[in-house]
Amino acid sequence: MRNLLLLATSLLFLQFSQAQEPKKETKKKPISEAKSFITKHKGVFGGTAMDYTTTAKETFLTNKDGDSIATFWSVAYTKSNIGDVTKRPVTFVFNGGPGSASMWLHMGFFGPKIVKVDSDAKNDDGAAPYNLVNNEHGLLDITDLVFIDPVGTGYSRLVGKGKGKDFYGLKEDVDSFAQFIRKWVTENERWFSPKYLAGESYGTTRAAALGKTLEGSGQNMALNGMILISQALDYAGSTSVKNNITSFITYLPSMAATAWYHKKAGQGKSLESFTQECRDFTYNTYIPSLYKGNSLSEVEKNTIAEKLSYFTGLEKNYILQSDLRILMGRFQKQLLSDKGLAIGRLDGRFMGDEADKLSENPHLGDAASYQISAAYTASLNHYFASELKVKMDRPYITSGGGSNWRWRTVPDGKYWEPMPVNTAPDLGETMRRNTAMKIMVASGYYDLITPFFDAEYTFDRNGIVKERVDMKYYEAGHMMYTHEPDLIKLSKDIREFIASE
Repeated sequence: MRNLLLLATSLLFLQFSQAQEPKKETKKKPISEAKSFITKHKGVFGGTAMDYTTTAKETFLTNKDGDSIATFWSVAYTKSNIGDVTKRPVTFVFNGGPGSASMWLHMGFFGPKIVKVDSDAKNDDGAAPYNLVNNEHGLLDITDLVFIDPVGTGYSRLVGKGKGKDFYGLKEDVDSFAQFIRKWVTENERWFSPKYLAGESYGTTRAAALGKTLEGSGQNMALNGMILISQALDYAGSTSVKNNITSFITYLPSMAATAWYHKKAGQGKSLESFTQECRDFTYNTYIPSLYKGNSLSEVEKNTIAEKLSYFTGLEKNYILQSDLRILMGRFQKQLLSDKGLAIGRLDGRFMGDEADKLSENPHLGDAASYQISAAYTASLNHYFASELKVKMDRPYITSGGGSNWRWRTVPDGKYWEPMPVNTAPDLGETMRRNTAMKIMVASGYYDLITPFFDAEYTFDRNGIVKERVDMKYYEAGHMMYTHEPDLIKLSKDIREFIASE
């Protein structure tokens, strides 16, 4: 009893002492007013001269209580004096990552000005100055364009009560994009305009889920179409790791195409015929052998290894030692090992000279990335400052948002990720509810991160309506627009896609 009295006295004294101490006020940094930069321009796109307005600005996103939690940075290019907006399409453009700004599609393909890098992937971008040119193949004559940067990238950032967990996850990311798109469409009175999404890489993962999300929340928005560049809807087919049988299936034709490009396989045959031969082998022979595993006889193993060597240009013995399963990192190092070069992952045409010739994977990183990224970053910063008159108090972050990324969030808020993410079923459902929505899929033959055969494998499944899917192929990699002939072809293909009924 005495102990209880002493405890009660102590607690009363502590409460009294705390009451006498002045409370420390934690000052929150005030939320600054959203910035906006509007400029007028003239340009020629697709042979059409036109006036257009550029609006580079911040847009506040809010939580369910109406508190500001983030600003999204966007750059919108809209035709001046549109007139009837119901006839004027608008395309929302974003890159992937997760955690990548829209710089790549902005400065590489869709924007009014684009940076030129070596079309043949033979030379590094070097140091400044770089080659920023008018984009005569741009699409602004047929559609308005809105480039969007997710939180943590570009000038987009958390504010007020916003936390990383509100944005750094697939569902959260998609919800934030849906809120931004609805805000933009409402503020610009574009609900009757035809609407398209154009995403690259993880941006296609986002787009497939976003189409479904835009149907909900009591603000049903139906899309006219999606342009999926280097699609990554089902990650089982674009994740080259041990014991993932799907990836050995989906990557093999891209290995064959890349070996053909570097003259290590398929010589005397066209790229199309050689890759088709590899498709047939993959479906009819390689898949059953992968599932048989150790049940294969030695004769069968040798037969498969010889055929894999024929398609990939790698030594038969190396393939046997790899248990008939070639991981992509190893392929990058082995294909040109006789020259001491490692090929790129985003684009197998690129090559890097590494000091360690025997490492299992490229240790410098991806040559297809580090050989062009400086040119893109410098060009965007120069363009924003000199032509769009953007003056911000912080740097433009090309890659950043995405720390502690959550691929799945179950209803009770707990984190759950037992299998690779797959948003292809979302796309299938949306296509069946929205019978007017069409899809264009752009794939590079030498893309060694989101392989073209994975696109075919994915779109043959998941309830997708194939009759409304247009598959296009390019002789380059993940960012096929770095290859000048494919930039022109991609522009032509998208024009036809948007114009089609």
